Amino acid sequence: MPGTPDHPHSTAASRARSGLARVVDRNVRALLARRAGEERTKRGSDRMADRVTRFTGSMRFVYIHLVLFGGWIFINLGMVPGVPRFDPSFVVLAMVASVEAIFLSTFVLISQNRMAELADKRADLDLQISLLSEHEISRMLSLVQQVAERLGIEEAGDPELSELARDVHPEMVLDNIEANTRAFRRFGGSG
Repeated sequence: MPGTPDHPHSTAASRARSGLARVVDRNVRALLARRAGEERTKRGSDRMADRVTRFTGSMRFVYIHLVLFGGWIFINLGMVPGVPRFDPSFVVLAMVASVEAIFLSTFVLISQNRMAELADKRADLDLQISLLSEHEISRMLSLVQQVAERLGIEEAGDPELSELARDVHPEMVLDNIEANTRAFRRFGGSG
């Protein structure tokens, strides 16, 4: 039925409106489906930590604290007539705030650890895609160089082309980066 997400014309119309190529549209849908799948498989404790972190990072949380702590302070300074002071030294307020901070920082750390794990997965995916692209470009450059040699094009003999056509080995690049970083630090570089 036209207009439904599964109907081919609705997908084509949506691509035409957004100006996206079919492959981009497919990739966006795949990423969203993956993210939804990860959300469904999240443990209950992770869901709770995310909810707490989301709430404590909101202005509603700030307003609630302004009202509660502000009221606590006004009452215990004796500024509210007829209401007895229950924490005149503010020791209980300090204890409540400290315990709350301990728990909130734990929830934030739980959420950050999970987000860091997802970021690591995405970085691994980016690296794999980059390595695959580099390999494909090296192969295409090699083929183009061979075609240029057969056609007698002068630039085909450029030694830089031969160097660029070779595959890059990521472990060698990482070793080179680490060696240069150590040398840089040893000879007065910062970091």
